[in-house]
Amino acid sequence: MMVRIGLVGLGENWPTRERPALKTLADGFEIRAICDPVAARAQQAAEEFGASLVRGYHALARREDLDALLVLDSGWFGPLPVLAACNAKKAVYWGTGWENWPEKIETVCRRVNEAGIVLTVGLKRRHAPASLRLQELIATRLGRPKTIFAHRRIPQNKPPEPHQPKKIDPFRRELVEMIDWCCFIMDRSPSRVTGIGHWDEAHGTDEADYRFRSLSLEFSEPEQDAKSPSETPPASAQIICEKAMPRDWEESDSYRRAPDLRVVCENGVAFVDLPTNLVWFDRSGHHQESLESERPIEERILTHFHRLVTGATCRAANLDDACRALKVVEKATLSYRQGTRIEW
Repeated sequence: MMVRIGLVGLGENWPTRERPALKTLADGFEIRAICDPVAARAQQAAEEFGASLVRGYHALARREDLDALLVLDSGWFGPLPVLAACNAKKAVYWGTGWENWPEKIETVCRRVNEAGIVLTVGLKRRHAPASLRLQELIATRLGRPKTIFAHRRIPQNKPPEPHQPKKIDPFRRELVEMIDWCCFIMDRSPSRVTGIGHWDEAHGTDEADYRFRSLSLEFSEPEQDAKSPSETPPASAQIICEKAMPRDWEESDSYRRAPDLRVVCENGVAFVDLPTNLVWFDRSGHHQESLESERPIEERILTHFHRLVTGATCRAANLDDACRALKVVEKATLSYRQGTRIEW
């Protein structure tokens, strides 16, 4: 079934990520209209896909020939295109930008639920081929995860595009993605968090040469509650996100870097480097898998979105997952400031 879509904001990743994915999925998506603050970019995309140029997201959301909106770069619009889609009863894929508006996310959740629309968010690490293969191994060979170590080095930021908010903390997006990734692998929500870090809150974007955030998450067993803890130590995740090198030494960022994810399970251990590299060990020895032939992350996410819009059922990230990750970031910041572990 063809899903007729309108694009809101194309963003800097459009040429290398979403554009190729939509080209590949042309039998499932038809781009009818495009709205983007950069006129030349919007014109080029409209000509390529035979789409109409639309001046604003309100006009785009009201078009009767659209089934869904893809918000690929919300920029200064924030959640407003999603709220317009709610008013028009249109499904939404919200690729990026929602993490910059944590104070608005609960309002958006309520409006989405009231409108009864499909909404998928762009939590991409869980859709990586290596992540999905790791889940298969956990179910069949490795057993339940006991400890996760996630690591991310953030490169020096490029100057924001003119239409983007200037005060964007690059750590928030990375932490939200990594928290969701750990919850996805653990298949449950954390019950406790401890946060530490080193950053200058007066310069919340990218001005310090060295900044890091570290989160320690504990995952209680589903049947276990905080008042009657089990004798078995809870599963845990350690997340480290750092910007370690000054601009003059950027080449050293890739030297001996830690794996993106290390998962210690009941029957083995796995190492993941996104998006397609997976090494794992069990009692039979060492195994290495390269998943280069698997479908790219953007194709997987958009395929899930297509299934949801056309009435199929599948497991896709939604605003509840985004809210959970944003809540953990908020609690970790509180933990850092108070010097205590936070439970909920």
